[in-house]
Amino acid sequence: MIEIILSNQAYYNDVYPLVKAFYPEEEIRLVSREEAISEELLTSEETFTRGVKKYKLEEATNLLASIPERIGIDLDSENIKMVIDFIEHDCHRKTTIFRDLKLEEIEDQKAYKNAMKRHLYEIFSKASNKTLPWGILTGIRPTKIVYEMLERGMEEAEIFIHMKEEYLCSEEKVAMSIGIAKREKELLESMDYKNGYSIYIGIPFCPSTCLYCSFTSYSITKFEKEVERYLEALEKELLFGSTCFPNKKLTTVYLGGGTPTTLTAKQLDRLLGFLKKHFDFSQVKEFCVEAGRPDSITKEKLEVLKKWGVDRISINPQSMQQKTLDLIGRKHTVEEVKEAFWLARETGHDNINMDIIIGLPGEKPEDVLDSLKQIQELNPDSLTVHTLALKRAARLNMEKEQYEDLKAQGVSKMMDMTMRFAEDNHYLPYYLYRQKNMAENLENIGYARYGKEGIYNILIMEEQQTILAFGAGALSKFVFHEEHRIERVDNVKSITDYIGRIDEMIERKRLFLERSGIGGI
Repeated sequence: MIEIILSNQAYYNDVYPLVKAFYPEEEIRLVSREEAISEELLTSEETFTRGVKKYKLEEATNLLASIPERIGIDLDSENIKMVIDFIEHDCHRKTTIFRDLKLEEIEDQKAYKNAMKRHLYEIFSKASNKTLPWGILTGIRPTKIVYEMLERGMEEAEIFIHMKEEYLCSEEKVAMSIGIAKREKELLESMDYKNGYSIYIGIPFCPSTCLYCSFTSYSITKFEKEVERYLEALEKELLFGSTCFPNKKLTTVYLGGGTPTTLTAKQLDRLLGFLKKHFDFSQVKEFCVEAGRPDSITKEKLEVLKKWGVDRISINPQSMQQKTLDLIGRKHTVEEVKEAFWLARETGHDNINMDIIIGLPGEKPEDVLDSLKQIQELNPDSLTVHTLALKRAARLNMEKEQYEDLKAQGVSKMMDMTMRFAEDNHYLPYYLYRQKNMAENLENIGYARYGKEGIYNILIMEEQQTILAFGAGALSKFVFHEEHRIERVDNVKSITDYIGRIDEMIERKRLFLERSGIGGI
């Protein structure tokens, strides 16, 4: 257990992810100064010290493999005092590292936070004898920082130095971020994205729930009788959505989930036809449907997608190892993945993405290499590589004791393999994002052949365009470019709540649009 004592708990979301990145297996507890005093962890006179001998970091030579027991950070406008108690790895003796930072010259809050995080990083890096590829960056959109610097006209060399010095990112990750941000900028400049909008439609049903999944999804078997009522509520919300932006052009449409292809061919036909009837698709750059699970795909459904102009689909094996598919709860075989892919090609789909996840339980680098070889035979148009992120609500996390002996080995090596595979097979990286608790502090990367990039992925990850989102668990994002701000309006996650409260979901959007003075409401 690592206890974090903060004088200002507003900084917890800055400190916690960094501590977790260095010590992913440790439980972390936030303690207020008042709690620390009441629990006699501190006295009222102490500034997070307890009379233990203190060392400057450079004097503490015995900390390798040590784990911090207590992290105390006292913050005010001009100073940051850090006191970190380590339990030495070979005995029960404690060593306390202290830092007293004078920050009179730092006025910007962002710079203040980064200074604090850099000093924490230095301490943890020396104590654990490891570095983090993304340095102190713990947010999910590292390329957004680079993108914004490119938009301001900064030179690549200047950006490179800034990312290394301000955020302590590795040279490899900085170079990758710059390359991806340049590609994103090139793609977005070819469209009037600021004056457009996109829509996301959530279909929260799946054939089964994967071991690692924390998304809003429900078993299609158990909730089959609710699908029609769900579609009725969804169409009601979509009908309202079609009136929201009469003066904006629709840029992309994305059906996700869940697994949209758990709907029957008839239900898909009905939903896509409804969309085409009520929304103007004349300027749409991309119409994408997640056909993620091979066991939900049929020729008839694929033909329905083509009928309504869907021009990008995703067939997601996650792994081409049968033992892994069985373990994580994917109720399909490797052969069914291949059959679904070739069926999509036969029905005219010429922009197919495939997702894989590295770091899945029990997998080794040679398993990933074999999966990549099998994917190479299929030759998809794009490949998205996810690094396993252990979400709080996922069964893999809640039941983690059962899978303790099945942790993936060599995840960084797996990532290197996927990068080489992408380069060797002419895929270019075009978007990147990160999540909390990712294996080995890595990232998710989208690769695509030139001209086959997923435009919606860029828009949603870089938060460059308003996204109207519909369905259970959907989150709308409204981007105000001139004011440099983003507002969010969410829907309830429960299917039954969504159906029963659909008028409330519509009213939330209506009131927001009215209050903001945007749209046609």
